[in-house]
Amino acid sequence: MKKVKIKEFKADLFLLSVAIAWGVTFLMVQDAVKNVPVYSFLFYRFLIATVLMLVISKNRFSNINMKNVSYGIFLGSILFFAFASQTFGLTHTQSSIVAFITGFNVIFVPFLAYILFKDVVRKNVLIASFVALFGLYLLTMSGTLNFKIGEFLSLICAFLFALHIVFTGKFSTKEDVFLIVSFQFLTVTILSLLFSLYLEDITFNVNFDLIFLKAVLVTSIFATVYAFLIQTYSQQFTTPTKTAIIFTMEPLSASFYGVFVGNEILTSVQIIGAVLIIIATLMSEIKLKKSTKTHYQKEIDIIS
Repeated sequence: MKKVKIKEFKADLFLLSVAIAWGVTFLMVQDAVKNVPVYSFLFYRFLIATVLMLVISKNRFSNINMKNVSYGIFLGSILFFAFASQTFGLTHTQSSIVAFITGFNVIFVPFLAYILFKDVVRKNVLIASFVALFGLYLLTMSGTLNFKIGEFLSLICAFLFALHIVFTGKFSTKEDVFLIVSFQFLTVTILSLLFSLYLEDITFNVNFDLIFLKAVLVTSIFATVYAFLIQTYSQQFTTPTKTAIIFTMEPLSASFYGVFVGNEILTSVQIIGAVLIIIATLMSEIKLKKSTKTHYQKEIDIIS
């Protein structure tokens, strides 16, 4: 029992490191895409990540089968279209609004987990999801929330990210994690290339300046290879809902990184939002009563 709980706690800490990695690299990506189209940037980011993952996974190629290939393609497709809808959303509304609505995945995850797999989430974890969303609202919102095309696309993005988290949790326990991630990256690379060639003019003629090279290398290694490999591995030992709550720490880490590096200033309301996100993350770790279940995922009861 204790060993199982320790594994779950370690997995949650690893997921927290993923959220921090994404948050810290946010400013780098923001600077890079000022001069390089988004899909071109994604293409190079995931191309490098794919090559790195194939090198890391070379000794596992004998384990390639239709399941881990199809799981990777499925997750990669969801991930790419989540990025795509978010990107188009940013062209129609403010980034703060997109960030907040994308955070709705923390609410979508428990409901999708129940609808798709009949997973029931503990009450305190469900409450923590709403606390995290409210904290995210206070931290990120700086505009007027309407429901137009930008908001609609952001909502689709949130739904897709929620799907990605839920299915990652299921697939990670069934097949080789390294191969799933490899084929996931390959899928995003191919789709990014196709979208870039169709929508952009400089796919193979981007300006390889220091800002771009720094951003693409750092995000490829830390925000892609490390992040998605750790996410896929860690979700074997924790639940999708807790994963979504922990990932709300991404904008929090981005905000604090902006304060220390970008000389940004957090308002008192944003600080309250940050505190609520931290409280929600801690709430998701606390059990209100002892469970008699024997599975490692104590927060989920499988309805038979």
